[in-house]
Amino acid sequence: MKLLKFAFIAGYSAIAFLFFVCALALVVFAGLEMWHGIAPADVLPVRTRFNSILEAIALLTIAVAAMELGQTVLEEEIQRSSTQLSAPTRVRRFVSRFLVVVVVALSIETLVGVFRFLHEDPSQLPSVAAIGIAAGALLAAWGVFVKLNTDAELLEPHGLEDVKQEDQDVEEAET
Repeated sequence: MKLLKFAFIAGYSAIAFLFFVCALALVVFAGLEMWHGIAPADVLPVRTRFNSILEAIALLTIAVAAMELGQTVLEEEIQRSSTQLSAPTRVRRFVSRFLVVVVVALSIETLVGVFRFLHEDPSQLPSVAAIGIAAGALLAAWGVFVKLNTDAELLEPHGLEDVKQEDQDVEEAET
């Protein structure tokens, strides 16, 4: 059993590390795209520069999502693997952290898409609107999930105290 637990921790560690590496690669790509947009030596139309900067924002948004997902895996599956949280509390924490990243990333992508396609290709705006609607639907579903999950946590009142103690233990371990 200890070997299996070690294998899971090793797997989660590899996933968290690869999320971090992917995020760093995306930051580098965003920097290159940003440089392409602001390079004073190049004679480019303003629209091309603007699109390069928007692309850099989109890449950075995905990088933030990758870093946040890596941090979530690290904290929830590796650092907290020794504690036994109630199922509703653990699920709510993990899903909430994940959905924050997804909703924010989709919202920013919607904004970037609107700016890009408003002048370039307005026929793409319905697709961009669909992404925005999906972000809104996820946000609403997340709210319902949190509400229903909070009711489930009331059945196990010790769960919230365990979570607070676990958070304090993790913070002390990090410092």
